[in-house]
Amino acid sequence: MVTPISPAPSVLGLAPVMPVVVIDDAADAVPLARALVAGGLPAIEVTLRTPAAPAAIRAIADAVPDAVVGAGTVITPAQVTEAVGAGARFLVSPGWTDTLLDAMRASGVPFLPGVSTTSEVVALLERGVREMKFFPAQAAGGTAYLRSLAGPLPQARFCPTGGIGAANAPEYLALPNVGCVGGTWMLPADAVASGDWQRIESLAREASALGRQNG
Repeated sequence: MVTPISPAPSVLGLAPVMPVVVIDDAADAVPLARALVAGGLPAIEVTLRTPAAPAAIRAIADAVPDAVVGAGTVITPAQVTEAVGAGARFLVSPGWTDTLLDAMRASGVPFLPGVSTTSEVVALLERGVREMKFFPAQAAGGTAYLRSLAGPLPQARFCPTGGIGAANAPEYLALPNVGCVGGTWMLPADAVASGDWQRIESLAREASALGRQNG
């Protein structure tokens, strides 16, 4: 018997773009988060791809109250526990299993399980999950695929991530079943490495404005 999952507060409506952040040095976390928030992007996904990620999440949660920091690339129940313990206010996974889904549900914070097929979307809808990450967005069919899903599955809403940049983000944001998009284009590696937070804030402001263009 499938146990429905109680709906959690939405993270899709916080901003049109969710920065996907890979942090190598936890010391960069706070100034980076402040730049993104100042640019109008408060929902920040820190991916668990580096050893510094948990410390970065904790630093942002402690020092940047206007940021809604979450953990991305969550693929195990242990990572769910670690991320929430560090202060993550939402969770994002590239895919899902029943075990991972149960752990994310039990965490008590909103979560976006990753999907790339219609069957995965239907399976999540059966479990009461209506908000999902669509990944890898461009490789899995892009806007044409999401537009096709909107007819038969209008109750599903997505945060597409993967292959999205400033040029094609507006096409995604114009779709009725897209709440926000995830991306890294406002976080150039050279700007992060040099601590050019002003440049990142400027790029974040441009990304935030994409929502007004489609709203």
